[in-house]
Amino acid sequence: MQQRQRGAAILTAMLTVTLVATFAAAALWQQWRSVEVEGAERSRVQSGWILTGALDWARLILREDSPGADHLAEPWSVPLQEARLSTFLAADRNAGADPNSQAENTFLSGQIIDQQSLLNVTNLVEAGRLSEQGVRSFQRLFALLGLPASQLDTLAENLRFASDISTDNRSASQAPLLPQRVEQLVWLGLPVSTVAALQPYVTLLPARTPVNLNTASAEVIYAAADGLSMADAQRLVAEREQSHFRSLQDAYRLMPQHQAALTAGAVSIASNYFEVLGRLRIDQVIVEERSLVAREGRMVRTLWRERGVADATALSQAAATKR
Repeated sequence: MQQRQRGAAILTAMLTVTLVATFAAAALWQQWRSVEVEGAERSRVQSGWILTGALDWARLILREDSPGADHLAEPWSVPLQEARLSTFLAADRNAGADPNSQAENTFLSGQIIDQQSLLNVTNLVEAGRLSEQGVRSFQRLFALLGLPASQLDTLAENLRFASDISTDNRSASQAPLLPQRVEQLVWLGLPVSTVAALQPYVTLLPARTPVNLNTASAEVIYAAADGLSMADAQRLVAEREQSHFRSLQDAYRLMPQHQAALTAGAVSIASNYFEVLGRLRIDQVIVEERSLVAREGRMVRTLWRERGVADATALSQAAATKR
């Protein structure tokens, strides 16, 4: 009997220890989870603050930009290479004192891209109808990239249908969604492969825009200026590297035979729309933000912003591939 009682006591003690250990482990896990969630939320909020500051800094650069021609030798066009956040906190003498501080392990980079260096998809439609000039420009681009002309017809017609404010309610309900990003052109019937091929050369802006001769690639200039050959477009790019075009008259003097093609409606030497890219890296976590801003005189407005977490491994592989 005593042995049975002793065995029962030992078993009860073991069960008690097991239950206590289980409850302790559960409590410890809950505490760890709460700390991780709080840390992640704090990092998210701090990342938002930093990226918002980076956007405000980019807007300040664009607002202080000298009026007139916009070109690739201006301060706004110089990318911000990845740098420690502590280097931006030089006013705080203690910011870089601790090598383990968060500022020392956080890296910021960014870039401002002239969106009028690209062919604007919105130019396909004018006053609810297809624009002849816009369609011709995209025909040249599609031919240059070897893309089917039928896909351009689908894109143009669906864009006209989606943006036509005069359609009745029944027709409007059947219209495709009006995209706001280039990657959303698949909504208008383009295959993903075609959108990927177009992405380096096109943009989607809220209004019709000319192409900036000072910032556009030869392919975009060739597509925008009907009548120019690719050799002519490449010559314009080569000439602006020596000295940017201060007015369209500079381009006219360079190519007087193409003055009709270099009309103010198709090309320009200044820009109003820019995309701001910001990237924040904390250890292996990378937060990216894209913003579209519109400059009107001294005012720079943010039209849209989007933020997401990027894959650090994929970005490293992409950078290695480019090199």
